Amino acid sequence: MDVNVFETLKSSLTMIVLMGCSVLAITFIFERWLYLKHTAVDSGRFFASIKSSLLQEGLESAITVCNNSLSPLAAVVKSGLEESRKNTGTVVEMMDAIAMEQRSKLEKNLGVLGTLGNISPLIGLFGTVVGIIQAFHSLSVSGSAGPSVISAGIAEALVTTAGGLIVAIPAVVFYNYFLRRVNNTMLEIESVSKKVLVMLGIPEAA
Repeated sequence: MDVNVFETLKSSLTMIVLMGCSVLAITFIFERWLYLKHTAVDSGRFFASIKSSLLQEGLESAITVCNNSLSPLAAVVKSGLEESRKNTGTVVEMMDAIAMEQRSKLEKNLGVLGTLGNISPLIGLFGTVVGIIQAFHSLSVSGSAGPSVISAGIAEALVTTAGGLIVAIPAVVFYNYFLRRVNNTMLEIESVSKKVLVMLGIPEAA
């Protein structure tokens, strides 16, 4: 008994939906990977540059260092440095607000990726149930057909379950990977921000 996967792809609405889900998953995985790659920064080296600039050349030089980086960390530190020129009492609040904005940017599309990872197996299971129903219906209509009819139909129906898992597994793996990257980045932002506040002589909010 041979299962024609390509015929199943063409004839099953569920498989068409799963193909669409796979395209979305691949698109968002690639987009997040590129974004995180281009905004990554070594927090230790970055803080060393900020510290050196502040001590040797002053505030403007430290802001220039931030301008040369696309990282969320640089955006948060820059907001604190610029705010310290105007009102030292609001530096912490400004840095916290920008950190929240940066977290939102880091988590962009992760919700969609997580949703695809959760619903793809269910979509595949739905396709399998529908396929099994159709197989039994074909058996009841044919009457004289042997077990090969229903076994072939069930085999083709199970392809949708496999398709759902094929979409879900990479989506879940990359979702967890990206989420870990986001959490690590936010920890680095918090750590470096505190160090910068100490250097500026600004106490943290209670």
